[in-house]
Amino acid sequence: MEVIMTKIYLIRHAEAEGNLYRRIHGHYNGDVTPKGHKQINLLAERFREIPIDALYASDLQRTQKTAGAILKYHELPLNIDPRLKEVDMGVWEDTPWGNVAYDDPEQMVYFSNDPAKWDVERGEHFETLKSRITGVVTELAEKHEGQTIALFSHGMAIRSFLSGLMGVSSENICEILHGDNTCVASLTYSGGKLDIEYYNDNSHLPPEMSTFAGQQWWKKDIREDFSNLRIIPFNIKADAELFVNSYRDSWQSAHGTLTGFSEEIYLRDAEKSVKKNSLSLMKACYGEEFAGIIELDTSHASDKGAGWISLIYLASDYRGHNMGIQLVGHAVSVYRALGRRSLQLHVSEDNKAALAFYEKFGFKHIGTEDGSLCPLRLMEMKLQA
Repeated sequence: MEVIMTKIYLIRHAEAEGNLYRRIHGHYNGDVTPKGHKQINLLAERFREIPIDALYASDLQRTQKTAGAILKYHELPLNIDPRLKEVDMGVWEDTPWGNVAYDDPEQMVYFSNDPAKWDVERGEHFETLKSRITGVVTELAEKHEGQTIALFSHGMAIRSFLSGLMGVSSENICEILHGDNTCVASLTYSGGKLDIEYYNDNSHLPPEMSTFAGQQWWKKDIREDFSNLRIIPFNIKADAELFVNSYRDSWQSAHGTLTGFSEEIYLRDAEKSVKKNSLSLMKACYGEEFAGIIELDTSHASDKGAGWISLIYLASDYRGHNMGIQLVGHAVSVYRALGRRSLQLHVSEDNKAALAFYEKFGFKHIGTEDGSLCPLRLMEMKLQA
């Protein structure tokens, strides 16, 4: 009797906002980052000459955009199957990883190291997730018997599926490392049985395009990630001096002088911002240590559909460690919920480091306005709904 084999490529989505901003995105519909789009182009070249008969993705935009890697060289319909989506993170959704690591460290460790014990309100249980993903992969393999299919899914979903296929128990799941963004698993299905050829393969990504190359949390011997900031409300009345000192340091760093700095004005503006929206003024902490501030003005530029960032500040000890982008992530979270279409902010033309930072992460120069000391570049980053 002839054995008919189905070939399955199970692929994780490209770098998305949750990966970059270090926020918990399960069912939250975060967008792909600028680096993620470059990863998609590299993935497209990997699959350029590989025949694909059918293409599926979850109902979240980060998988659907990553599936564009196949569509670049293959004329296929993109089928959407919600069963391929990530684990539902319940009340943790869109919370910074640093917050849950501080507030609920036991559950944080369980999630990465023994997920069957992970239990948060409205969260999807590990066995439910594993059954869901295994079921849809098997069903699609049988539907496309003898063909080659590409399925785009998510990190924890794929890891849970692999654990079941490999017979790895929950308490030993660290034997299966987390997969990098756009990593590929190659599977076969025949005679009612799934087999793994390889998994977590990111060989199409050079080191500078790998998300994991700049992170440590995914490694087998790392039980906690200490690079994540927790972001909490800033008490402007109790910590007025800290706010003023931080703003002063930011001004000095941007302009090389304190000329034009007015603590009274900036303190008053911060108090107004908090009255408009309780999430407008937030403190970033590294454990117990103060690490930075983000201030938003939810009224400014609202007529343009934009969300205004008044201040992003990192204390000197935390600069140069890819932490500032986590504060941008807070702004994205707040303003997307308010229906804004973009983020906007000013950057001094003299502040070359800040300009490079914002341009790296997708902000574009859309205008120049007069500042008290030098011209200010108006920078904007578009937000997907």
